[in-house]
Amino acid sequence: MSIPSYQHTLTERFMRYVQIDTQSDPNADTHPTTEKQKNLSALLQQELIAMGISDAVTDAYGYVYASIPATTSKKVPVLCFCAHVDTAPDCSGYQVKPILHKNYTGAPIVLPDDESVVITTDQHPYLKSRIGDDIITASGTTLLGADDKAGVAIIMDLANYLITHPEIEHGLIRILFTPDEEVGKGVAKIDMQQLGADFGYTLDGGERGHLEGESFSANGATATFKGISAHPGYAKGKMINSMSIAGDFILRLPSKEVPESTEGYEGFFHLHQFKGNVEQSILQYIIRDHDTDLFNNRKQFMIDLVAKMNSELGNNAIELDIKDQYYNMKEKVIPVMHIVDIAEEVMQDIGITPLIKPIRGGTDGSRLSFMGLPCPNIFAGGHNFHGRYEYVPVESMIKATEVICKIAELTALKNMS
Repeated sequence: MSIPSYQHTLTERFMRYVQIDTQSDPNADTHPTTEKQKNLSALLQQELIAMGISDAVTDAYGYVYASIPATTSKKVPVLCFCAHVDTAPDCSGYQVKPILHKNYTGAPIVLPDDESVVITTDQHPYLKSRIGDDIITASGTTLLGADDKAGVAIIMDLANYLITHPEIEHGLIRILFTPDEEVGKGVAKIDMQQLGADFGYTLDGGERGHLEGESFSANGATATFKGISAHPGYAKGKMINSMSIAGDFILRLPSKEVPESTEGYEGFFHLHQFKGNVEQSILQYIIRDHDTDLFNNRKQFMIDLVAKMNSELGNNAIELDIKDQYYNMKEKVIPVMHIVDIAEEVMQDIGITPLIKPIRGGTDGSRLSFMGLPCPNIFAGGHNFHGRYEYVPVESMIKATEVICKIAELTALKNMS
């Protein structure tokens, strides 16, 4: 598996994919939440068929299913490699203009469409270890989309490589591309029988070497605050400002238990959207924790706070809707830890230091694990996800492709008798 051939193909694939707008919509009730995600799904299906993978299909929900046929007659577990096609709604993914910075020198990377956006080694120290690599960024006004089109490109390159190298022994490999991962609906319509895999790996991680078998448990919370509008000059005793109630609610949550003040296993309450006027305000939260008891305590804290404030207000001015999104995959991965061990062994064999840690987030694998497909997460190489400072070293994507190729080989080898 030579790096030059991967570098050309993988770079080209990734830079094409990120130019397709696939942002998902957290407020939509459709599947997928945006039709434009299907544009990339359809392209991926076409490219897989062109490779010779004739069973590649895209269903009505935008899921892509495909198979890389086994090259051994021995019975080995069916692996699934999964990535998501959507990009986050936090930052624009429209008209992404990827830029390839060849042979990165360590100098500040000034993004041309907004020269105030500068990626430096001072603010992003990891870049110091990637001097000499080729770095891909966006142009300064959008996110890049390495989350998770890097994963998509890696899996597509794996498929191309294995189809053209049938001498590599491996079992049946299933490919899965999903929509709507960024809005917590990535597996909502998956047909697990059609998928037909024993174990899986998502390609949705960051730094080279990341290997994650545990994630946050997560839910989304919507708090709606009702007010009464009145002429401000004659409002005394009449006006109830919903935004003031919402502001009080925000201040009563633990001020240090927010994303910008937490790390490692620490959970948080994250206010990610606030819309309001006098008569109605809506706060959108995500609640995260690794520990199940702490996760449940966070939900209960918010429920109790709403009850307390409604009692103080003397009415039901606040309504709360909490929906679980996914759970810590650790519970389902521990009984089959050999799938993490194989990935760790492969990384060590090819000179990558495994960085085994919990995901401060979730992947489709979090929910797939509870649907019967234990599914740890492997790095795809991207950094600074969901924003304009996002970048990915090409060589990290190359290494991720090598890792999953070797996982397929080693899985077959360890199960042959």
